Order: sequence, then structure tokens, then C-alpha cells
Amino acid sequence: MDPATLIGLLLAFGAMFTMLFMEGASVSSILLPAPMIIVFIGTIAVGIASGTIKDTITAIKALPKAFRGKLGNSSELVEQLVSLAELARRDGLLALEAEVANAKDPFVAGALQSVADGVDAEDLRDMLEESIIARERQDAVASKWFSTLGGYAPTVGIIGTVVSLTHVLENLSKPDELGHMIAAAFVATLWGLVSANFIWLPIGARLGRLAELEADRMHLALEGILAIQSGTPALVLREKLEGMVPEAGAKRSRRAAASAPADENEFEEAA
Repeated sequence: MDPATLIGLLLAFGAMFTMLFMEGASVSSILLPAPMIIVFIGTIAVGIASGTIKDTITAIKALPKAFRGKLGNSSELVEQLVSLAELARRDGLLALEAEVANAKDPFVAGALQSVADGVDAEDLRDMLEESIIARERQDAVASKWFSTLGGYAPTVGIIGTVVSLTHVLENLSKPDELGHMIAAAFVATLWGLVSANFIWLPIGARLGRLAELEADRMHLALEGILAIQSGTPALVLREKLEGMVPEAGAKRSRRAAASAPADENEFEEAA
């Protein structure tokens, strides 16, 4: 689990409420039901209106993912593919069929089954690339939906402020209440800006980033599976895949650096 979104939102709202306390204002001064209703419900409503019901359902289902942020480990995937390459070189491609049930990733499992079924390399690449594109399109729907809310929210907040100011103008004969009423009117603008920049846009960006990482991982699996099908040796495959994964390359460099002193000592003893 990657809690970046949860931590970021807590810090953002914490900073805002800390500012309120330091200014001597009351939290209740911005927690007004009417402005919050027009901003949150109005923004979600126009977000629904801007797409399809299916888009909305997809976005809602993706929302927990933004907070859980469960990411596949690319380094583990490299190790899995290297092991599969060793198995294929030793026992043949048909042996990969037995590993389909053990593959936790549906994309990898489907690719292994295709290899075991003897699908041509070019056809397999086309199939896997189409699967990646379809996944990217699906993930982009949720990211775009929340980003769209971020675009609407400030304007909806202004609409709420204008509505409230209209009510203020109707009560100019009550000067003692004008200050409170004007302050309440601008709360809608505040929540429009806050909801856009503290909630909707970060969630949209987060889902977009998770989609990018998942697509990178799927491309890594694609190259690994195709290399296994072509009979690439495990050591060569490891070098190729670690070059595609920064953290795996970093681990390889650390391993090499750790083994260097030992190699030098052995050379000195031999001398």
C-alpha cells in the first residue's frame, strides 16, 4: 500500500485548519451546510452530466484504488520472468502452462497460456499490446472524471457565492447582519477552490500516475514473455529487464558494489 494520497490530503487540510486557528477564526465559520451542498453535490452532478453513467460508475469503483495505491512490484516481476525463462529453457514452452495457475497477474497468466498454446510471436505481441491499450483507456476514464470535477468545482463555488450575494443584496436594510452574510457567501468560493485543489485534482492525478505505473509494468511483462518465447537465456533476460526497471538496476549496482571488495581480496590473496 502506498499512502501518499491519504498523507497528502491530511497534511493539506491540516495546514488549512491550522491557518484558521492561527488567525483566530472558528472552524464552524467555514463548515456551513448550504455552501458545501452546492459545491460538492453541484460539482458531482455536473461531472455526471459531462459523461456517461458508466464513466461515473467506473470512477467510483476506482476511488478506493487512489487511497490504497496498491502497486505491483516490478523487481518481483523480473525475478518471476527470469525463473520462467529458466523453466522454458529446461523443460520447453509447454511447461509454462503449469505456471499459469500460479501467476497472480491476469495479464501474465494470459500471456503464458498463449505461449503454451503456440501463438505466433507477432500475433502475441499484437494481442498483448491491445490488452495494454484497452487497460490504459479504462484507467484514463476514472482519472479524467475526477480531473473534470476539479475543473468544475471552482466555478460551481462562484455560482454559490453569487447566489448568496443576491440574498445579501436583498437584506441591505439589515447592516448588522451584512458582515456575517457576506462572509458566508464567500465560503462557497472557498470550498470550490479547496475541493478542486485538495480533493478532485489530486485524486485524478493519482489515478493517472497509477495507470502509468501499471502500463509500464505490463510492458515489462510483455517484453519478458516474448523473450521467453524466443528462447532468450535467463541471464540475458535479466540484464534486459533490469535495464527497463530503475529500482532493479539500482539493486544490481549495489550487489556489484558489495561483491567488488571480495573479488579484490581474492585477487590479492592469489597474488
